[in-house]
Amino acid sequence: MRKIVLFYAAIIVVVILFIFQLAYLQLGTDRYILNAFNTSIKRETLYPKRGDILDRNGELLVYNSNTYELHITPALLEQGFDTLRFAELLGISAYDFREKMEEIRQIKGYSRVGTYPLIRGLNRDQFTRFQEQMYNYPAIDIVQRPRREYRVNGAGNVLGYIQEVNDPYIATDSLYYAPGDLAGFAGVERSYEKVLRGTKGYRFIKKDIRLRNIGPYDDGKKDVPMINGKTIKLSLDYRIQKYAEELLVNKRGAVVAIEPKTGEILALASAPTIDPNRYNIPGEIWRMTHDSVSKEMFDRSLQATYPPGSPFKLITGLSAMQMGVIDTATTFTCQHGFRYGRRRLGCHCGQYYRPIKIQTAIQKSCNNYFSHTWKKILEKDSLNIDKSINEWHDILESFGLGVFMGVDMPVGSRGNIPDAGYYNRAFGENRWNPYTVISVGIGQGEILTTPIQMANFAAAIANKGWFYTPHIVKEIDGNPIKDSAFTTKRHVKVNPKHFEFILEGMRDAVTGGTGRGIITKKFTQAGKTGTAENPHGQDHSLFTLIAPAEDPQIVVAVVVENAHYGGRWAAPIASLVAELYLTDTIERKALDQRMRAGDMRPEYQRQEIERLKKMGWYVEPQIDSSVLDSLQKIN
Repeated sequence: MRKIVLFYAAIIVVVILFIFQLAYLQLGTDRYILNAFNTSIKRETLYPKRGDILDRNGELLVYNSNTYELHITPALLEQGFDTLRFAELLGISAYDFREKMEEIRQIKGYSRVGTYPLIRGLNRDQFTRFQEQMYNYPAIDIVQRPRREYRVNGAGNVLGYIQEVNDPYIATDSLYYAPGDLAGFAGVERSYEKVLRGTKGYRFIKKDIRLRNIGPYDDGKKDVPMINGKTIKLSLDYRIQKYAEELLVNKRGAVVAIEPKTGEILALASAPTIDPNRYNIPGEIWRMTHDSVSKEMFDRSLQATYPPGSPFKLITGLSAMQMGVIDTATTFTCQHGFRYGRRRLGCHCGQYYRPIKIQTAIQKSCNNYFSHTWKKILEKDSLNIDKSINEWHDILESFGLGVFMGVDMPVGSRGNIPDAGYYNRAFGENRWNPYTVISVGIGQGEILTTPIQMANFAAAIANKGWFYTPHIVKEIDGNPIKDSAFTTKRHVKVNPKHFEFILEGMRDAVTGGTGRGIITKKFTQAGKTGTAENPHGQDHSLFTLIAPAEDPQIVVAVVVENAHYGGRWAAPIASLVAELYLTDTIERKALDQRMRAGDMRPEYQRQEIERLKKMGWYVEPQIDSSVLDSLQKIN
């Protein structure tokens, strides 16, 4: 009997607690009053102003204008909703309205009490007509949205764009994003999305029995204020960015410029270039994304990987000195190249049959010298080549090579720096030797780097052993960035004493070596040309530049695809970019005009035809016989 009493007593206590909790939720809080199912209280979303984007000099690059949308709450659609009248009011067809409603119902997580975008980008006439009749359509709301506007016609790869979020994007922050929201999908817009977007606010409006607004709920005390996005100042110098893009017209490649003392990115040009105003043209983002020929949306400055060619000899020399296998007195004699067995790796240094040191080897870009140096690196531990190459690999990783660098942009590539495991997988253990991979020492073979990595190792050389991780943002709402990822010096695993000899060789390369075509009296330069072999066509033209040589203010890395020698295109482009940055003008007009006139499109077209032929897709263009007869008569 006692147990039965206790059992019923426990049930009574639970019921009382349940009733108390229910009464509290309904009477003591607004939780259920303000939920989306309560049609007498309407929650309106307040969308914040997205933050502006400026360049390092305060020039406004991206700002907001307003656009209006119609949002619909399906649960509030009255029976007998006059579809024809509503569609006529907005200048659309009833069929279009029904199709849009069906699309809304197919949205993942659809709910009748949810609010969904119905019509975007209302023009002025639509907005005016509907605003006058809005009281007749309680299921429809007008929502003001920001629209990104661009004050410039360059740097599209850097700035990025915003568009409507999709399901995968919503999943990254489902507590904030909802169908119909806009968010950054590329460039700075993507990597600094949470800074730029701000925070949405909410306003609660009371409705009468006919769902007309009758005032704020609880005098607005429960409203949540929106917080506008923050203004971002980039480290980018738009003058330099735009000029680099102009020099890359009709070419494919990249120009990366960095301030070595801060790691701030001054230019991040990728060609073909993108005018960001195209992002606002319907269908253009899709078209550019699916362009498989010129690949406009592929950021070559961050994503493309190339054999670095001769600029990599600087790293080969530094790592060899750090590993103790050569020093500044070490000499090798070039016999028109590096010979091994019956094979020869050719060289055009011109320093034949006499011993040369590392400074001259850099100046003249001697393949023989750095092939011998690479061989010594691999033979440091004569009994364990794996140990030797892994030691070298660790040194290169400290320069940011072969790894993701952590640049504050949403895309990138690690490139490739092979270690023992890489070659053991490729050839088998104990089945490879220094001669198998001899081309690595001169930046060919399995070595791949991105233009941003090339610029960064030039910055490390300019600083004699340290760098800041390159970054594109300088200030947020007027406050300098404080992220330790970009404010902490990163020291490479090479003793600072070794860098001066490398820098001397780079200075000599400009004054009397492979880069002498860019010499100027306006400022001093240290650089290294490169010609990277390319199995798909003409070699790539590369150059890394440090200027002024005695007090580096800028480093520039340039890659021009299929443009032959490094001194032909890449070196002049790098030097002109440095000239504009350091002197605010361009005095070498002839050089400027020659770079602007450079057109690599015939080579790109030839490569595309070859690709199509290999795939069996190429069809020879047919010439009308009458046109052919006319041409023959002219000739």
